[in-house]
Amino acid sequence: MSSSENPTVTERGSKDRRDDDKKEGGGGFIEKVKDFIHDIGEKIEEAVGFGKPSADVSGIHIPHISLHRADLVVDVLIKNPNPVPIPLVDIDYLIDSDGRKLVSGLIPDAGTIHAHGEETVKIPVSLVFDDIKNTYKDIQPGSIIPYLVRVVLLVDVPIIGRIKIPLQKDGEIPVPYKPDVDVEKIKFHHFSFEETTATLHIKLENKNDFDLGLNLFEYEMWLGDDSIASAELTQNTKIEKQGITRMQVPFSFRPKDFGSAVWDMIRGRGTGYTIKGKIDVDTPFGNMKLPISKEGGTTRIKKEGDDDDDDDN
Repeated sequence: MSSSENPTVTERGSKDRRDDDKKEGGGGFIEKVKDFIHDIGEKIEEAVGFGKPSADVSGIHIPHISLHRADLVVDVLIKNPNPVPIPLVDIDYLIDSDGRKLVSGLIPDAGTIHAHGEETVKIPVSLVFDDIKNTYKDIQPGSIIPYLVRVVLLVDVPIIGRIKIPLQKDGEIPVPYKPDVDVEKIKFHHFSFEETTATLHIKLENKNDFDLGLNLFEYEMWLGDDSIASAELTQNTKIEKQGITRMQVPFSFRPKDFGSAVWDMIRGRGTGYTIKGKIDVDTPFGNMKLPISKEGGTTRIKKEGDDDDDDDN
């Protein structure tokens, strides 16, 4: 039984373990080399797979324009070809006209572009017309001016690092001018103390370098301190650029309710008038609501049957 405890058996077992260790050690080293090569290969593949994103100004919209300002929205389409999201660090923008700066700004931390995706980033910009006209005296109300939008995107791309993407797009924008309004004459049809009917002959002059498509005309008219007429009229009329349109607006009032200015008008004496309101118009640049006003105007009084050579003017 003592032969089972022969030390040579133990020694053989120890030698076998040393041989196994050598084999395992050799195999582990080779595997590590293979893993290293594999990791390097993956990194090379990743590096090759990363590229610069592309961008384009896909559109410029004018959601609001008035006599005082224009709100623009610049749409920038950004495409990310990379397998990971990329942060959009900054957006730097400038709008100029013939080399003159109109507005500029910086939008920090503008978001993230998804992996293998695309995003439309909207850049809101406001142009204040009073600031533009005060800065550049040669920009006249009613004119159309060219503009150039310049945008620089700063993006952070893994492996490549931070890069700038410059973009630009041109267009035109108006500097609106309010139309002139005049009451050319007031023509009476029927007179009584209880009710008098008449027609206002109104002239609207478009002093802009673009057409106005009139949708709505809203006004109130005073003779002296008395408001004698007001209305909101829906009318589809085109007022060509630098053109004139005429409107005939019927109204009625009760002379006994008003003061001396109305009686002076009825007696044929001259009297001043004031008219204020607004018009709703379509333009090549979008819908606008423009004020109209005339204070201290004078007009002619006509009665039914009087000669009217200029009725068709």
